[in-house]
Amino acid sequence: MPETANPTGAGYWYPQAPETAVGVDVLNSLRAYRAAEAGMRRRTRDSMRMNETDLLAIRYVMQARQAGRAIGPKDLSRILNISTASTTALLDRLEKGGYLTRRPHPTDRRALEIIPTENADHEVRETLGKMHRKMLDAADALTPQEAGTITRFLREMTQAVEGDQ
Repeated sequence: MPETANPTGAGYWYPQAPETAVGVDVLNSLRAYRAAEAGMRRRTRDSMRMNETDLLAIRYVMQARQAGRAIGPKDLSRILNISTASTTALLDRLEKGGYLTRRPHPTDRRALEIIPTENADHEVRETLGKMHRKMLDAADALTPQEAGTITRFLREMTQAVEGDQ
Protein backbone atom coordinates (compact mmCIF):
# COMPACT_ATOMS: atom_id res chain seq x y z
CA MET A 1 0.00 0.00 0.00
CA PRO A 2 1.41 3.44 -0.88
CA GLU A 3 2.48 5.54 2.08
CA THR A 4 0.29 8.47 1.01
CA ALA A 5 -2.89 6.41 0.88
CA ASN A 6 -2.97 5.84 4.61
CA PRO A 7 -0.56 8.12 6.48
CA THR A 8 -2.02 7.34 9.92
CA GLY A 9 -1.63 3.58 9.66
CA ALA A 10 -5.29 3.19 10.56
CA GLY A 11 -7.07 1.32 7.85
CA TYR A 12 -10.13 -0.60 7.02
CA TRP A 13 -10.52 -3.96 8.67
CA TYR A 14 -10.66 -5.84 5.39
CA PRO A 15 -7.99 -8.46 4.84
CA GLN A 16 -5.05 -7.11 2.85
CA ALA A 17 -5.31 -9.88 0.28
CA PRO A 18 -4.05 -9.30 -3.28
CA GLU A 19 -7.60 -9.30 -4.65
CA THR A 20 -8.70 -6.52 -2.24
CA ALA A 21 -5.50 -4.45 -2.09
CA VAL A 22 -6.58 -1.87 -4.69
CA GLY A 23 -10.02 -1.45 -3.15
CA VAL A 24 -8.61 -1.07 0.35
CA ASP A 25 -6.08 1.51 -0.95
CA VAL A 26 -8.92 3.49 -2.54
CA LEU A 27 -11.05 3.36 0.62
CA ASN A 28 -8.08 4.41 2.77
CA SER A 29 -7.39 7.33 0.42
CA LEU A 30 -11.05 8.32 0.65
CA ARG A 31 -10.85 8.10 4.45
CA ALA A 32 -7.74 10.32 4.45
CA TYR A 33 -9.55 12.87 2.26
CA ARG A 34 -12.58 12.86 4.56
CA ALA A 35 -10.33 13.42 7.60
CA ALA A 36 -8.58 16.31 5.82
CA GLU A 37 -11.94 17.82 4.86
CA ALA A 38 -13.23 17.51 8.43
CA GLY A 39 -10.09 19.30 9.63
CA MET A 40 -10.63 22.05 7.07
CA ARG A 41 -14.25 22.52 8.22
CA ARG A 42 -13.08 22.67 11.85
CA ARG A 43 -10.45 25.31 11.00
CA THR A 44 -13.04 27.30 9.03
CA ARG A 45 -15.54 27.19 11.90
CA ASP A 46 -12.82 28.29 14.33
CA SER A 47 -11.66 31.07 12.01
CA MET A 48 -15.21 32.36 11.51
CA ARG A 49 -16.12 31.66 15.17
CA MET A 50 -19.25 29.66 14.43
CA ASN A 51 -20.61 26.14 14.70
CA GLU A 52 -21.22 23.57 11.95
CA THR A 53 -24.93 24.41 11.57
CA ASP A 54 -24.16 28.13 11.23
CA LEU A 55 -21.60 27.42 8.53
CA LEU A 56 -24.02 25.11 6.69
CA ALA A 57 -26.75 27.74 6.88
CA ILE A 58 -24.49 30.36 5.30
CA ARG A 59 -23.50 27.86 2.61
CA TYR A 60 -27.13 27.03 1.71
CA VAL A 61 -28.16 30.69 1.68
CA MET A 62 -25.20 31.60 -0.55
CA GLN A 63 -25.93 28.66 -2.90
CA ALA A 64 -29.59 29.69 -3.20
CA ARG A 65 -28.63 33.30 -3.89
CA GLN A 66 -26.09 32.24 -6.54
CA ALA A 67 -28.74 30.03 -8.20
CA GLY A 68 -31.22 32.93 -8.20
CA ARG A 69 -33.56 31.22 -5.73
CA ALA A 70 -35.15 32.78 -2.69
CA ILE A 71 -34.67 30.87 0.56
CA GLY A 72 -36.66 31.52 3.71
CA PRO A 73 -36.53 30.42 7.33
CA LYS A 74 -38.87 27.47 6.71
CA ASP A 75 -36.65 26.25 3.85
CA LEU A 76 -33.56 26.53 6.03
CA SER A 77 -35.26 24.73 8.91
CA ARG A 78 -36.16 21.84 6.59
CA ILE A 79 -32.72 21.66 4.93
CA LEU A 80 -30.85 21.74 8.24
CA ASN A 81 -33.40 19.46 9.93
CA ILE A 82 -33.77 21.78 12.92
CA SER A 83 -36.83 23.24 14.65
CA THR A 84 -38.28 26.61 13.74
CA ALA A 85 -37.20 27.91 17.17
CA SER A 86 -33.62 26.76 16.52
CA THR A 87 -33.77 28.32 13.05
CA THR A 88 -34.86 31.64 14.56
CA ALA A 89 -31.99 31.54 17.06
CA LEU A 90 -29.54 30.62 14.28
CA LEU A 91 -30.75 33.48 12.07
CA ASP A 92 -30.61 35.94 14.99
CA ARG A 93 -27.00 34.87 15.66
CA LEU A 94 -25.93 35.10 12.00
CA GLU A 95 -27.72 38.40 11.49
CA LYS A 96 -26.06 39.84 14.61
CA GLY A 97 -22.69 38.59 13.31
CA GLY A 98 -23.25 40.39 10.02
CA TYR A 99 -23.48 37.25 7.84
CA LEU A 100 -27.15 37.21 6.85
CA THR A 101 -30.10 39.56 6.64
CA ARG A 102 -33.83 38.90 6.60
CA ARG A 103 -36.12 40.92 4.40
CA PRO A 104 -39.66 40.61 3.11
CA HIS A 105 -40.03 37.96 0.40
CA PRO A 106 -40.34 39.61 -3.03
CA THR A 107 -43.54 37.75 -4.01
CA ASP A 108 -45.08 36.53 -0.72
CA ARG A 109 -45.92 39.29 1.76
CA ARG A 110 -46.29 36.75 4.59
CA ALA A 111 -42.80 35.27 4.15
CA LEU A 112 -39.23 36.34 4.72
CA GLU A 113 -36.23 35.90 2.46
CA ILE A 114 -32.75 35.29 3.85
CA ILE A 115 -29.86 36.79 1.96
CA PRO A 116 -26.11 36.68 2.60
CA THR A 117 -24.33 39.92 3.31
CA GLU A 118 -21.27 41.16 1.46
CA ASN A 119 -19.37 40.44 4.68
CA ALA A 120 -20.38 36.75 4.52
CA ASP A 121 -19.33 36.49 0.89
CA HIS A 122 -16.01 38.23 1.59
CA GLU A 123 -15.20 36.16 4.68
CA VAL A 124 -16.05 32.85 3.00
CA ARG A 125 -13.95 33.75 -0.04
CA GLU A 126 -11.09 34.94 2.18
CA THR A 127 -11.21 31.81 4.33
CA LEU A 128 -11.86 29.17 1.66
CA GLY A 129 -10.98 30.74 -1.68
CA LYS A 130 -7.38 29.53 -1.98
CA MET A 131 -8.26 25.98 -0.95
CA HIS A 132 -11.24 25.88 -3.34
CA ARG A 133 -8.99 27.09 -6.18
CA LYS A 134 -6.51 24.26 -5.50
CA MET A 135 -9.34 21.73 -5.40
CA LEU A 136 -10.77 23.02 -8.69
CA ASP A 137 -7.31 22.97 -10.28
CA ALA A 138 -6.89 19.31 -9.27
CA ALA A 139 -10.32 18.44 -10.71
CA ASP A 140 -9.69 20.43 -13.90
CA ALA A 141 -6.43 18.48 -14.45
CA LEU A 142 -8.41 15.24 -14.90
CA THR A 143 -9.16 13.86 -18.32
CA PRO A 144 -12.87 13.50 -19.13
CA GLN A 145 -12.52 9.72 -18.69
CA GLU A 146 -10.84 10.09 -15.28
CA ALA A 147 -13.47 12.59 -14.18
CA GLY A 148 -16.24 10.24 -15.29
CA THR A 149 -14.72 7.32 -13.39
CA ILE A 150 -14.23 9.35 -10.21
CA THR A 151 -17.72 10.86 -10.43
CA ARG A 152 -19.29 7.42 -10.84
CA PHE A 153 -17.24 6.04 -7.94
CA LEU A 154 -18.21 8.92 -5.62
CA ARG A 155 -21.89 8.57 -6.53
CA GLU A 156 -21.70 4.85 -5.74
CA MET A 157 -19.96 5.61 -2.43
CA THR A 158 -22.68 8.14 -1.60
CA GLN A 159 -25.36 5.53 -2.32
CA ALA A 160 -23.52 2.93 -0.22
CA VAL A 161 -23.26 5.32 2.73
CA GLU A 162 -26.84 6.58 2.45
CA GLY A 163 -28.15 3.01 2.21
CA ASP A 164 -31.90 2.70 1.98
CA GLN A 165 -32.68 6.20 3.22
